[in-house]
Amino acid sequence: MKAYGRTLLIAALLAGVAGPAAARKDKEDAPPAQGASAEPDNPYPSTYKPYPGRPTAIRGATIFDGEGGRIDNGVVFLSDGKVTAIGGPDTPIPADIAVFDGTGKYVTPGVIDIHSHLGDYPSPGVEANSDGNEATAPVTAHVWAEHSIWPQDAGFSRALANGGVTSLQILPGSANLFGGRSVTLKNVPARTMQGMKFPGAPQGLKMACGENPKRVYGSKGREPATRMGNMAVNRQTWIKAREYQKKRAAGKDQTRDLGMETLADVLEGKIMVHNHCYRADEMANVIDMSKEFGYKVAAFHHAVEAYKIADLLRDNGICAALWGDWYGFKMEAYDGIKENLPLVHRAGACAIVHSDDQDGIQRLNQEAAKALGAGRRMGIDISDEVAWTWLAINPARAMGIAEQTGSLKVGKMADVVLWNGNPFSTYTRPEKVWIDGALLYDSANPKLRPVVDFELGQIGAGDVK
Repeated sequence: MKAYGRTLLIAALLAGVAGPAAARKDKEDAPPAQGASAEPDNPYPSTYKPYPGRPTAIRGATIFDGEGGRIDNGVVFLSDGKVTAIGGPDTPIPADIAVFDGTGKYVTPGVIDIHSHLGDYPSPGVEANSDGNEATAPVTAHVWAEHSIWPQDAGFSRALANGGVTSLQILPGSANLFGGRSVTLKNVPARTMQGMKFPGAPQGLKMACGENPKRVYGSKGREPATRMGNMAVNRQTWIKAREYQKKRAAGKDQTRDLGMETLADVLEGKIMVHNHCYRADEMANVIDMSKEFGYKVAAFHHAVEAYKIADLLRDNGICAALWGDWYGFKMEAYDGIKENLPLVHRAGACAIVHSDDQDGIQRLNQEAAKALGAGRRMGIDISDEVAWTWLAINPARAMGIAEQTGSLKVGKMADVVLWNGNPFSTYTRPEKVWIDGALLYDSANPKLRPVVDFELGQIGAGDVK
């Protein structure tokens, strides 16, 4: 077992010394149940605790602060897991701390991937590990992606070391109209999903429109088999959810329903909607449906036709989570263009770069670079530092974690990447990655190249990567 594994095991054993007496007291102190529909408060809480760090400064680097700001020859100071100071070359640095020379290098907030399936579709990618799509009914709002996550997925460490990814949202798949709840993770080694769970991050609801639901269920001879069927099942489900929510809000007794609990929480703004949708017309339909039933769409994912309705996205405060140039692999993805991201950005809407792929998550900086270059070629002049918002503050806002991370601001989590060159270059890689001020990856230190337990002893994997 690795050093951090031993530390986690000792901590877990020590945490158990309170014994049954303490458990009884906790039960006695718990509030009484409020009838058959009473819901437990946070039944699977985060147990995440930052790894130990030390006061650290990076000086002389070009800094993209994640919100569109740039500092040349800048200084970032990290301590107690937070960004303590950020500024120009005159920023004071305390004595006797770790100082890294960033001359010729770049510092950014950690990359945030709003759309990942790591842990739910882990490596090895075999059927026995395929746990991301509960493709048994068009409405599976009752399932939670976190209950499929395998922390031993080697994709997590690859995303950290190769992509500088420090936080990511794990979503259920898109076979269903209502796919279930998502979870946001800190990209750290842990024995359990809860050890990775981002403290305080709201859950999401994965929804999907278009080809996937109608293909999966139409092929089984059941509804929905068409796009109008998709919308009808969606609307009928929201009608049921509103009735459940009204009874719950009034304190009326009703049998607990995990799916209706999820949808009622969406209607009350506690859970954020992340909607898989490609075509502009379908996104417009979903916007109208959200107004009909009184919920908010946080982001459309994939959205290859977002450029056609960028003004609608802007006016309704909806983000578009997009690829740089991935399109054409099915009919609804046919009308994608490389300028999608910069066109959405130019319209004043919230643009995000996402992966939806275990390999793409390792190169999100390159995905952003491709879109940035396409925009510049058509005359949309977006600076490097502004484009970095697509990987930082924008996904953080759409995931409800912008108060904690997503930019290098004093008091925020010290989730930081030191790149060995301009991060929009094909040749640039993360040199060091800090999460909550703890140095978890260092390209120059073989002991700080994370390897999951499952990889140990595997030929041609893990410690030889």
